[in-house]
Amino acid sequence: MIKKISLGLLVVALSTSCVSKKIYNDLENKFAELKKENRKLEDSNSELTKAKTKLENDGTALKSEYDKLKAERDKLLADYTASQKSLKTIQDSYNALEKDSNEALSSNINKNRELLAQLEAKEKALAAEQERLNKLKKDLESSSQRLSELETMIAEKEAGMKKLKDNLSKALNAFEGKGLTIEQKNGKVYVSMENKLLFQTGSWAVGVEGKKAVVELGKVLAQNPDISVLIEGHTDNDKILGNIGGGIENNWDLSTKRATAIVNILTEINGIKKDNLTAAGRGEFAPIMTNDTPEGKAKNRRIEIILTPKLDEISKMLNEL
Repeated sequence: MIKKISLGLLVVALSTSCVSKKIYNDLENKFAELKKENRKLEDSNSELTKAKTKLENDGTALKSEYDKLKAERDKLLADYTASQKSLKTIQDSYNALEKDSNEALSSNINKNRELLAQLEAKEKALAAEQERLNKLKKDLESSSQRLSELETMIAEKEAGMKKLKDNLSKALNAFEGKGLTIEQKNGKVYVSMENKLLFQTGSWAVGVEGKKAVVELGKVLAQNPDISVLIEGHTDNDKILGNIGGGIENNWDLSTKRATAIVNILTEINGIKKDNLTAAGRGEFAPIMTNDTPEGKAKNRRIEIILTPKLDEISKMLNEL
């Protein structure tokens, strides 16, 4: 949607109330889609954590089963050894009774045959248990390897996002303390710029100082083509009355125009992948402080740039589990 909005459409949107209503509805639908996408990303992150926990639990269960089968094998081995001793005793008895009557000899032969049959059955059972034990051990090793690979990939994503945050902090160091903050949480990097750094009251035109900050941020993003970039516009809860907003319908409209203005600057930077960019207006509905004080309102008037790593490789790995 962002790529298709031109200056001409904005002029028509500002001058025709019917078209503005359509744009508002389109933006509202787009925001709902973006919220859904954001929830999907959060669900994906939650699924990663659940998958990791499941693998750990499966590993524990496999280890327990492995120990159980090993104990059963050891018992069969002990029985096998005892049976061998019994066989030797019977064989010794057989040798001693060989000179006795045919009836006693026949009885001992039958017992010996039974014992040999029992011994053969236990040997087969022991071999079967050993085979099951080997298979379980192999499954346990495979599960541990997949868990290790998943942990490595997640750690690499976290390290990559930390490096991105550090690079952004260096690039934007001159603007920190002027309404710009950078934070890493939940596997994402959040760059927050207060409106005092970017816009005049009621305007969506980015000022000179604000544009410098956006350009520096864009240079870093150009070096990280695998990062999804969501630009969110936020306002306080002061209502826009009459023509004070210069054709702006409401706070939601203003926040969307401001987010789009940031995207327009980023698209002019070489190396920026336009299909990684998304603009959204959230109006007054996601405050970070109370709107009951001037200070709180100033904090709520901001642009949030949310940087998210692409999780295609991890999603593929989860589908193969």
